[in-house]
Amino acid sequence: MEQQPITPAPAPVPPLMAWRKFAEWICVDEGVVKGWIESGYLPSVRIGKHRLVNITLLSKNLMEEEMI
Repeated sequence: MEQQPITPAPAPVPPLMAWRKFAEWICVDEGVVKGWIESGYLPSVRIGKHRLVNITLLSKNLMEEEMI
């Protein structure tokens, strides 16, 4: 009997992510991500003193852009 290769399930993506963690996640320099946030290229939200990238809104915007 032939065995099927096991493919790992993708890790769940959180709806919000700290901007420094986001930079690490996409393998981009922290300064670049900070610039994207300040320029409005990345949707973000401030909770207390923490700036978080809104992954849910980013995904939605990218999906809508593909459809155009």
